[in-house]
Amino acid sequence: MTFDDLGLTAALLRAVKTEGYSTPTPIQEQAIGHVLEGRDLLGVAQTGTGKTAAFALPILQRMGDNGGQPRARGRKARVLVLSPTRELATQIAESFSTYGRHTGLRQAVIYGGVSQNPQAKAVRDGVDILVATPGRLMDLMNQGLLTLGGIEILVIDEADRMFDMGFIRDIQKIVAKLPKKRQTLLFSATMPADIRQLADKILSNPVRVQIESKNAAADLVQQSVYFVEKRNKPALLKHFIERSGVTRALVFTRTKHGADKVAKHLSRAGIRALAIHGDKTQAARQRALVNFKSTSPPILVATDVAARGLDIDEVSHVVNYDLPNVAETYVHRIGRTGRAGATGIAVSFCDHDEREHLRNIEKLLRKKTPVCSDHPEYAAAKEPAAGGHSSAKPNRPSAPPQRKPHAAGPADDRHRSRRRKFGPGTAKAKPAGHTTMW
Repeated sequence: MTFDDLGLTAALLRAVKTEGYSTPTPIQEQAIGHVLEGRDLLGVAQTGTGKTAAFALPILQRMGDNGGQPRARGRKARVLVLSPTRELATQIAESFSTYGRHTGLRQAVIYGGVSQNPQAKAVRDGVDILVATPGRLMDLMNQGLLTLGGIEILVIDEADRMFDMGFIRDIQKIVAKLPKKRQTLLFSATMPADIRQLADKILSNPVRVQIESKNAAADLVQQSVYFVEKRNKPALLKHFIERSGVTRALVFTRTKHGADKVAKHLSRAGIRALAIHGDKTQAARQRALVNFKSTSPPILVATDVAARGLDIDEVSHVVNYDLPNVAETYVHRIGRTGRAGATGIAVSFCDHDEREHLRNIEKLLRKKTPVCSDHPEYAAAKEPAAGGHSSAKPNRPSAPPQRKPHAAGPADDRHRSRRRKFGPGTAKAKPAGHTTMW
């Protein structure tokens, strides 16, 4: 099947072909027709499977076919797309802009972390499609700057991530403000009980489209694990990056402080790296992503804010510097490589305290992870005995590694963290929300 077989208009087909796409992904092939028919839809698919185009293309066509409100200043939005993160909201808006360049429809993207003034102005000027994070959307609604009475189509993307980030109450309040007669599309990478309950409440006789099993995204990725003591992870990371032909890599840590620490370690070692996480300003996060997409720096150290929705081509390696304590998160992380049918490499650093996380991941994927032993002796921990991952503590060197004379202790870390948070010298982010005319 090709996009020509999906019933899309010539304008949309022209935009798709300009992007170099000819064959739809499974989620696009199965979802686009139902969305064009106006059906509610529950889509279950991993990241990197083309979900955005699966709803953006038919929505753009429906908005153009329906005619709708005149292109007048102050017209109300007809489409609302909810996204859990700023980065994903921006990427969704870019997709609507790319595919809809020949449609004449107008869109705006709104999210927190920047001034609301340009975003509020964009809404006042009138939009057809509104892409938003729940928090900032609620802020504008509560101030009376935005109403949702004209919404004809609601899309909730990455619904399970919405729950993880605590947005469920905001979503419920937002849905309560929408017209009851509307089309609703809900997409999620997993389908826990909470998501099923939400779907039952807001979807009307939905079509269910499910693509891939939980471990399908991992099938295209070459996976391995190093057993290493926690204190030796920095040395092993430097060794791995220098010896593994890394061209562009995502390194995942469990905490924001850990991401900053790893990025600084790599920079001191002469490896270009930046960190991205929720405490960074929007300007810093956007700058890090722009640099990463241009391969300068080639290493982006991230918390799981970057594990969902980031569509970055040619990520050669994913490094789980810290193993996630939720097995499904591992699949989302390594899905940043091996995208669009390409192969990728994912490696995990596992210390003694993370062995249980590794067992849970292997249980989810229903296979053992190959163990690497090609790292330097100074970075090695005792490997488990054959037949399973040992729970015994690894052998430790007789003497701890040398500390720098002025290494910061916990008190210094707290002081530095407080200074970063409250001190002067942090540049204000430029307003990033804007309206685009196609």
